[in-house]
Amino acid sequence: MRRATITRKTAETAISVELNLDGTGQYDNQTGVGFFDHMLDQLSRHSLIDMTIRAEGDLHIDDHHTVEDTGIAIGQALVEALGDKKGIRRYGECHLPMDDAQVRAALDLSARPFLIWNVDFAAPKIGNFDTELVREFFQALATHGGITLHIDQIHGFNAHHVAEAVFKAVARALRVAVETDPRKADAIPSTKGAL
Repeated sequence: MRRATITRKTAETAISVELNLDGTGQYDNQTGVGFFDHMLDQLSRHSLIDMTIRAEGDLHIDDHHTVEDTGIAIGQALVEALGDKKGIRRYGECHLPMDDAQVRAALDLSARPFLIWNVDFAAPKIGNFDTELVREFFQALATHGGITLHIDQIHGFNAHHVAEAVFKAVARALRVAVETDPRKADAIPSTKGAL
């Protein structure tokens, strides 16, 4: 069973994440940050990874710690759920259009974390949500999930559309990468024999 439960508690946040890589995209995400919950729902729905996330954070300060620590916990849960990564496709990519926005995401579940971020938001906020936190989330996810992650905005001017296209593109790429490769279901997808 490719499932994981991670609990992370600090002086700033208390996060719990449950993942099922072989799910259907069912989600129940409650972080106290409305727009972020909407994006996490998209991440689950379009990756077909079932997610239940609970977060309590120092929202009286701002949303930063809650968003970043949720990214850390999801990354840790992905690592645990993937185990030795035997049989996965490993790589995934997606060009995703959403109205005026188009975003390309490409990733490698390599255990070598790296983020390339070429996204430029035209507005500093989406409602009350700071757009710079989108990058912070994916930096945390890539670092703690051991993901080489490239995200490129091809075009787009509406900040909500751009952010949603980012989450959906990464979700679709992740969906492909975590899937079992029927031609090599018993092998680690690396000539090194380990990831």
